[in-house]
Amino acid sequence: MSIPTIAGQAVPYSRDYKRKYEYLKTQLRKPQNVPNKIEIKVRRASIMEDSYRIINSVTRLDLLKTKLWIEFEGEAGLDYGGLAREWFYLLSKEMFNPYYGLFEYSAMDNYTLQINPYSELCNEDHLLYFRFIGRIAGMAVYHGKLLDAFFIRPFYKMMLQKPIDLKDMEAVDTEYYNSLVWIKENDPSELMLTFCVDEDTFGQTTQHELLPNGAGIDVTNENKDEYIQLVIQWRFVSRVQVQMQAFLDGFGSLVPLNLLKIFDEHELELLMCGIQNIDLRDWKRNTLYKGDYYPNHVVIQWFWRAVLSFSNEMRARLLQFVTGTSRVPMNGFKELYGSNGPQMFTIEKWGTPENYPRAHTCFNRLDLPPYESYMQLKERLIQAVEGSQGFAGVD
Repeated sequence: MSIPTIAGQAVPYSRDYKRKYEYLKTQLRKPQNVPNKIEIKVRRASIMEDSYRIINSVTRLDLLKTKLWIEFEGEAGLDYGGLAREWFYLLSKEMFNPYYGLFEYSAMDNYTLQINPYSELCNEDHLLYFRFIGRIAGMAVYHGKLLDAFFIRPFYKMMLQKPIDLKDMEAVDTEYYNSLVWIKENDPSELMLTFCVDEDTFGQTTQHELLPNGAGIDVTNENKDEYIQLVIQWRFVSRVQVQMQAFLDGFGSLVPLNLLKIFDEHELELLMCGIQNIDLRDWKRNTLYKGDYYPNHVVIQWFWRAVLSFSNEMRARLLQFVTGTSRVPMNGFKELYGSNGPQMFTIEKWGTPENYPRAHTCFNRLDLPPYESYMQLKERLIQAVEGSQGFAGVD
């Protein structure tokens, strides 16, 4: 992975999230010649409007890097660190609420968010709001606070300017994903497709051409890869490009975007949204077994022993590998969602000891080979989760 030179020696890419985080903190310079604090006085009942007005009126953005002095109107607050944390928490509950029309839940569940491509129809000032949300997200990273929101994987990839591929679609829209996989694996000529997609805007279906005169270009075996790539580009990037740019302008005014390049998309989620404390007993209690596996099977016992030995960060990465996000629903693992509604974390016997574990994010399923020793299982699992085994283990 190429890293642009970042204010001196670049840190080689590694999986050591904590080291990268420490490095990022050293690169975020304290501003010079500014007051030592910024006062942000808001009413709880209108936290979004008040914060928007205050943050958007700041012309010297270095002010947002000074001590945050948060006051809730009518309350005497002394623990300013705690109040700042509460402010980020309450504000993100509002900013990302689909009620405002700026973000929407992905097609799959009701806890991972994506930009609403029709945000302009809900709010004519939507780009100013996306810039404001970007500033708040940048302030959270700068001040070491967290947002109470989790986004689809393509959102983090766009922040990192990484290409979005077919498997990124699986956890967002399984039906669409499955139809594209079918096209990839078969000759699509009989489907009579053209380089055109249907767009549904509030019940009105319109056609969007993926190429100039796309309606006149048939999808064939020869050009189907280009078609798939253009569909993915349209679905995740081009429809929300102006909103994403406004968000990145706001974010980048506090945290230079090139500093994020040392993180991968999973680590960026951990940086912005935090690592939840994952309750291992709840996880075990709400896991299904398929194939010949059952709770006391030796391979399953090794699996939980390995997870027990993992740090909280590594557990979060395992969860990301299998479900697409490190987010655990509010009421725990029993409320995990998959492509067709509630879907428990599942471990299925598959393959041979030579295989690496693989994941199906739309079913929250881990295909776990019948390994012959605890160490073999642990090593293969870590390699699969870290993507260091040389092939894509997620499909």
